[in-house]
Amino acid sequence: MRLIRGLGRPDGTDSGLTAVRGAVVTIGNFDGLHCGHQAVVDRLLAAAREHAAPSVLMTFEPLPREYFAEHAGAPTPPGRLQRLRDRLVALDGRGLDAAWVLRFDARLAGLPARDFLEEVLYRRLGARHVLVGDDFRFGRGREGDSALMRAEGERLGFSVESTPTVSDADGRISSTRVRAAAREGGFDEVARLLGRPYRLHGRVAHGDRLGRTIGFPTANVRLGRWPLALRGVYAGWLQGAGGEPLAAVANIGWRPTVQGTEQRLEIHVLDAAPELYGARVAFEPRALVRGEQRFDGLDALKAQIARDADTARECLAGDEPGRVPRTVC
Repeated sequence: MRLIRGLGRPDGTDSGLTAVRGAVVTIGNFDGLHCGHQAVVDRLLAAAREHAAPSVLMTFEPLPREYFAEHAGAPTPPGRLQRLRDRLVALDGRGLDAAWVLRFDARLAGLPARDFLEEVLYRRLGARHVLVGDDFRFGRGREGDSALMRAEGERLGFSVESTPTVSDADGRISSTRVRAAAREGGFDEVARLLGRPYRLHGRVAHGDRLGRTIGFPTANVRLGRWPLALRGVYAGWLQGAGGEPLAAVANIGWRPTVQGTEQRLEIHVLDAAPELYGARVAFEPRALVRGEQRFDGLDALKAQIARDADTARECLAGDEPGRVPRTVC
């Protein structure tokens, strides 16, 4: 899968986009890449074969709701399920020709709907066929809808198709449902809705070595500026350190006891001490141990981590990494 970043040149001769001109494209946030999103990707691939065209998935970073919350006084958005890295990992291997990541900024937010269609889909991509949901909105002030896209598509030379909806007994599969299950620690339900285990990926970076000084060394993964839906202490499995997955307890949050200023994933391996600096790892949470909280000093924090580690061992007893219940995908 080719990764293409940014709008490229106005005339559509950007080297990355040139390789996929005349594509079939779908557009969305795809946060979580749940079973509903996967059905869209499957339909995208089928439509690309029908049109003998490249398949392109367009997504945004940051997510539009995050941009508007920061710059336009919109309500604080719900945390995301995935960082961009996690989205791309989930998409890779599904057969797409390209993922096109547009930076959602003032320029894109202020682009009129008709200009978005003409400048982005027509001139830069040369889109042949576009898949979007019936409730898809785009352009400045969300002025564009699927009806406008269909009408403009006829003028510009591309067709428009409604994307499929996937439901189960509880209703439509959505990122909102996955997010709610994750916040409650229901990771079996999360895996069922995703059709795969929920994992966070990243490279282990040097931290402040505080965990090591209190007897609980951690592998630290920086999570970036956009908050995750998960926040708290989780029992789970660390993968990517070589060999079998390792039982672990991890904190996802801002570390209020030590006045942390950035969100981190801090993973403590329960019964081993692997050297992880610089390694690419994935953490698969399996149970919520507790919410994040502030403690009165490091001694209280150390005592709580010891209790958390015992709880994590209990949670993971009899569990196995990568387990996925019967899914809706």
